[in-house]
Amino acid sequence: MTATRNTNGHGELNREAHTTNKVVSEKEEQLVLNTIRCLAADLCQQYKGGHPGTVMGASAIGIALWRYEMRYNPLNPDWFNRDRFVLSAGHACLFQYIFLHLSGYEAWTLDQIKMYHSPATSGSMAAGHPEIEYPGIEVTTGPLGQGISNAVGMAIASKQLAATYNREGLDIVDNKIWCFTGDGCLQEGVGQEAISLAGHLGLDNLILVYDNNAVTVDGRIDNCFTENTSKKLQAQGWNVIDVYDGSNDLAAILEGFDKAKQFKGKPSLVNIRTVIGYSSRKANTGPAHGQALGDDEVAYVKTQLGFDPAQKFVIPDKAYEYFAECKIKGAKANEEWNEKFEAYSKAYPDLYKQLTDRMNGRFAPDGWETLLPAKKDLPQGDQPTRKSSGIAVQTLVPKNNTFIAGSADLLESTFVNFDGQVEFQNPSSGLGDYTGRQIRFGIREFAMVGLGNGMAAYHKGMFIPIMSTFFMFWIYAAPAARMAALQHLRFIGVATHDSIGIGEDGPTHQPIALAAFYRALPNINLIRPADAEECMGMWLLALSDQSANTPSIFALSRQPVPLLSGTDRTKVAQGAYIVYGDDRSPDMTIIATGAEVARAIESAKLLKSVKKVRVVSMPSQKHFDIQTAEYKELVLKSSTALVVAIEAWASYGWARYAHASLSMQTFGHSAPQQQLYEHFGFSPKAMAEKIDEWAARWQTKGGRPGLGDFEELLLRYTQH
Repeated sequence: MTATRNTNGHGELNREAHTTNKVVSEKEEQLVLNTIRCLAADLCQQYKGGHPGTVMGASAIGIALWRYEMRYNPLNPDWFNRDRFVLSAGHACLFQYIFLHLSGYEAWTLDQIKMYHSPATSGSMAAGHPEIEYPGIEVTTGPLGQGISNAVGMAIASKQLAATYNREGLDIVDNKIWCFTGDGCLQEGVGQEAISLAGHLGLDNLILVYDNNAVTVDGRIDNCFTENTSKKLQAQGWNVIDVYDGSNDLAAILEGFDKAKQFKGKPSLVNIRTVIGYSSRKANTGPAHGQALGDDEVAYVKTQLGFDPAQKFVIPDKAYEYFAECKIKGAKANEEWNEKFEAYSKAYPDLYKQLTDRMNGRFAPDGWETLLPAKKDLPQGDQPTRKSSGIAVQTLVPKNNTFIAGSADLLESTFVNFDGQVEFQNPSSGLGDYTGRQIRFGIREFAMVGLGNGMAAYHKGMFIPIMSTFFMFWIYAAPAARMAALQHLRFIGVATHDSIGIGEDGPTHQPIALAAFYRALPNINLIRPADAEECMGMWLLALSDQSANTPSIFALSRQPVPLLSGTDRTKVAQGAYIVYGDDRSPDMTIIATGAEVARAIESAKLLKSVKKVRVVSMPSQKHFDIQTAEYKELVLKSSTALVVAIEAWASYGWARYAHASLSMQTFGHSAPQQQLYEHFGFSPKAMAEKIDEWAARWQTKGGRPGLGDFEELLLRYTQH
C-alpha cells in the first residue's frame, strides 16, 4: 500500500480543488489577478533576482486584503486606527509593494517598485525585505517567523489600548492585525512560541493569513514538514478557517476573512492553499520560490494569461480603476474616526489628553526624572544591581501607562514586577484582563522580544516594552534584539545574573561572551552598572530623548555590590568616568564594569608598582565611543598611563581602550560566586599581583605598550 504524502493540507483529497484553473466570477478581477502575476514576473526578471512565486500564487489573497477587507487610508498611511498588515514572509515583499502601489499609496510609484533588486544603493524603497521607514510598512520583519511575533505584539498593543481607552459608543481603538505567513514562518521556533501565547491570550483581533503553497527553497515541504497546521493551531486555542483554492477563488477567501473578522474569543488562522508560481511551468517547485523565472518562462506566463510577451510592466487602466475605491473608502473611514475622536475629546478630556500625549511620544509625567530616589535615599548596604534596577521599576512603571513590563518566567528574579499591577490576560481566564501592563511571556525568550518589537512599532512612543530574563537567555532573544536595533525601536531589556556571579547554576548559565555580541551590534545600548546609583543613571539614559530610537539592555548582577562613593548617575550617559583615585596625572588607569568596579577599587589600593592610579567605571562602551577625543583622553590618560581593563567576561573588544585585561579565558564553573571570583583570579589581591607584575615588566622595558602588545593577564586560568 502506497502512503499518501502529507503536504499540510495539499493531500490527495484537496488536489483537484487546489489545482483547478477556474476563473473568479468577475472578468475585471481576473484581469487584475493576471496583471499582478505578469508584473511580478517582469519585476524579478528585470534584475534577474527576487521572489516571484508567492506573488503569482497569492494574488487573490492580496486583492481580498487591500481591495476588500483591510481598513486603511492610502492618503494618510499613519492613521492611528488603521488595520496593521505584517508580512512575516518578508521575502515576498513584492507582494506588498505591488498592492501598496495599486491601492494608492503615493510614495509607492511604479518607478519605485521597478527598483526592486536594482543595484542602486540609495533612493529605493523596494528593498529585498520590507523596511519600517517606508509608508505602509508597519515593521521590518526580517528573517522568517519574527513577523508572527511582531503581529502578536501589535495585537497585544491594540487590545491593551482598547481596554484602557475605549468607552461605550466610542471605540477609539478597534482595528485588526493581519499577518501574512508562509510555510517557513511556521517552521521557525519564534513563530510557534508566538502562536502559542496568542492562543492563550485569546487575541481575537489577530488574523494569521497562511499562504499554504507547500513549497520552500528546497522543494515540497513534505520532505521535512508533515504537520497538520490547522489541527495544531486548533489545539493551541485558535479558530481555524480552511480555504482550498486560494490562487483563484476570491469569493472563498473573502468568506474566510469575513468569518475571521467576526469571530470572538480566539485569534484566527485562515489556511489558504495556493500554487506557488501559478501559471508558470515552474509552478509547485522550489525554483518558483526565490529565482527569476527566465525570459522564456516570463513570455510563456504572459501568453498563458493573455498579455503581450513583448511588453513589460503593464498595468491596464482597468486595474487602477478596480482599486480606485481604496482611497475613497479609506478617507471616509479615517474621517469618521476623526469625528469619533473629537467627540471622545469632549466626553473624556483627561483620557484624550493622556492618549494624545502618548501618540505624540510625550513621556509623562513632567519631571519624571525626579521620581527616582536620590543617592542618599538609596539602600546604603550591599545590594544586587538587579534589585536596584527594581527600585526604578517600582518608581516609574506604575505612574506611566507607556510601560508594559514582563518576563520570560522570571518576574521575581528580574525585579520587573511592580505594586498594583494587573496582568495582561484574557479576561475569561480569571487571571487578569486586557488593561494589564504586566505580561507573563512564558519561557519564550525569542518571542518575548519579537512581541516587544511589535508593541514598540505599533505607534512609535506609544509603548516602551520592558522585557526580562537572565542575561544568558538573551542569546535566545538576540535575533529579535538585532531587529529592534535595525528599526530604531526602543525597548528596555533587563538581563540579570550577568556573569560567573550567578554561581551554582554553572557554566551553562554564565554568559561569558554574550556581551561582545551586543556591544558589536549597531544602535543598541548594553549598559552594565556598578551599583544602585549607576542603576538610576542607566534608567535615565534609556528613557532619555537620546535613546528614543535605541533599545537598551541592562546587564545586572545577581550578587550584592556596595554603593560606591564615587559613582554618579549623571555621568552614566558619558559611557565612562573616574570613580576613584588620581584625577590629574595617573601612572595607571584601571577600567572596570558592573560588579567588578568595586573589586577594581580594592585592587587599586593594593598596587605596589605605581603610586598614582585611578579607577574608571565604564557602564557603556557605546556612549564612551561617541565622546570627544579630548574627553576620552581626560578619562583614560592612555597616552601617558598604562591602562588595564577588568571584567568577568571575555576580553574581546577591550584592546580598543586598554593595554591589557583581566578577563575570562574559559567557561565558568558551578560553585558559589565568591569562590568563582577567587578561582578565576578576580580577587583584589590576585588582580593586584597580576597588574604589578605586568606594570613592572613595562617599567623595565622603559616604554609603553603599542599596537599588538595587548595582553591577557589571566591566561593561566584556561583549564575548565
